[in-house]
Amino acid sequence: MGKGSLFAVSDLHVAYAENRAVVDRLVPESDQDWLIVAGDVAEVFGDVERTLRQLRSRFSRVIWAPGNHELWTHAKDPVRLRGEQRYRELVRMCRDSGVLTPEDDYAVWHGTGGPVTVAPLFLLYDYTFRPPGTATKEEALRQAYEKGVVCADEMMLHPDPYPDRESWCRARVSETERRLAATDPALRTVLINHWPLVRRPTDVLWFPEFAQWCGTVHTADWHRRFRAEVVVYGHLHIPRTTHYDGVRFEEVSLGYPREWVRRGSAPAPLRRVLGERP
Repeated sequence: MGKGSLFAVSDLHVAYAENRAVVDRLVPESDQDWLIVAGDVAEVFGDVERTLRQLRSRFSRVIWAPGNHELWTHAKDPVRLRGEQRYRELVRMCRDSGVLTPEDDYAVWHGTGGPVTVAPLFLLYDYTFRPPGTATKEEALRQAYEKGVVCADEMMLHPDPYPDRESWCRARVSETERRLAATDPALRTVLINHWPLVRRPTDVLWFPEFAQWCGTVHTADWHRRFRAEVVVYGHLHIPRTTHYDGVRFEEVSLGYPREWVRRGSAPAPLRRVLGERP
């Protein structure tokens, strides 16, 4: 068995100078360390590419799963691709940069805590994390708009060529489920998705209406079905460790400067998922 550690981070949001300075300080502890980047690196394609290349130059392996911000077609981005085409171009860029994506063969971590299958996922959401008392997507969205709690995805995350985001989500869930079912049953897994696989992490949101943009009920048992040693996610900007059904869940986001400065110390966002301090 090798050494090294498997680290994770998400929601770097490098459009902010303060966050770029944090990224500049992200370094491995050994030349065998891997890094998981669980989405929301940036909104502009070039910023995503530059940041992932920077991290790949430092870590032995970098594994990326997209967040909603990478999928935006932002007014300031010269790359005007939308939806599935944008995602595929991000995958192409990652492959050119030596970064593993949800479209690649899953890697096996043989370091401390291994061997485990490391599986980056891209699943999106389907509005099934609805607020209590709302029976449909339309009702949940109406309630969110009335309260002024609306995800910018509604304006900038286009589902093309799918008719809507939930259809894209269903396709992603189906294909990913097939791939996970084919993994080595003798190995535990590290499941990586930008959005939480279960709804319970969203219970602490200040605005429960936002939960509908945070996942799908169709992955609620995946941490058990697919032998998860640990589940890594971001999106909520509430970094913490929790356990559901005996499985460790790590929310690994850095978040916006206005959020992390409230924690009262210089951010050290790298989370050790597997491994020990040298």
